[in-house]
Amino acid sequence: MSSLIALWSGPRNLSTALMYSFISREDFMVYDEPLFGYFLKTTGVWRPSRNEALEVMETNSQKILQEIFQTKTPTFTKNIANHIVGLNLNFLKPLKNIILTRNPQEVLASYTKQVETPTLLDLAYPQQLEIINFLKNNNLPYLVIESNDLKNDPENTLKKICKFSNIEFSDTMLKWEKGPKKEDGVWAKYWYHSVHQSTGFSKTITNDYLVRDALKKLLTESLELYKKIISKT
Repeated sequence: MSSLIALWSGPRNLSTALMYSFISREDFMVYDEPLFGYFLKTTGVWRPSRNEALEVMETNSQKILQEIFQTKTPTFTKNIANHIVGLNLNFLKPLKNIILTRNPQEVLASYTKQVETPTLLDLAYPQQLEIINFLKNNNLPYLVIESNDLKNDPENTLKKICKFSNIEFSDTMLKWEKGPKKEDGVWAKYWYHSVHQSTGFSKTITNDYLVRDALKKLLTESLELYKKIISKT
């Protein structure tokens, strides 16, 4: 059976760095948020790249699922978990499903630089939990990864991802060339500044995770969901 790996991340979770790690392998087709156009059309939410994405992306979910998630070619798809909104989750069954999550205080400090007033939908914790519960209820395997583990111990975390996915680990996954990648979505110019300057997983320590008072309720709600997600590792 072909390796069909689906990453279900939240925003600002090191998901692009992990995508670049798989691009470096050169034995996978890699897709950057293929359901994003569908998500934008279905929810009507605003993003900095909304108009650009809708101009170039397929928005028919069935076409996307058939062409990308049901292919026989080894694929790695980087997805934000909220892109499952409105979908029948049965399409997850043949996939190697990986949940990449991060403490919401860290997420909010970064995400609000682009989206000033995010919602729970934007942060995707409910959808990550929904995916986990669906897989558990169907006795299907999944892997939960905390983004700080990927940042602080990339080699062992990548080995864990590879073992779960039934593929061989390669040292090439630990590094990539600086700059944009052809797989980048049209939203890269808004979000990928840091990763375009990187050549591997950064261990830079940041302590500036201040969250505005207006977002404290959202932070509390998100923390409760995040703890549930982490507990299901």
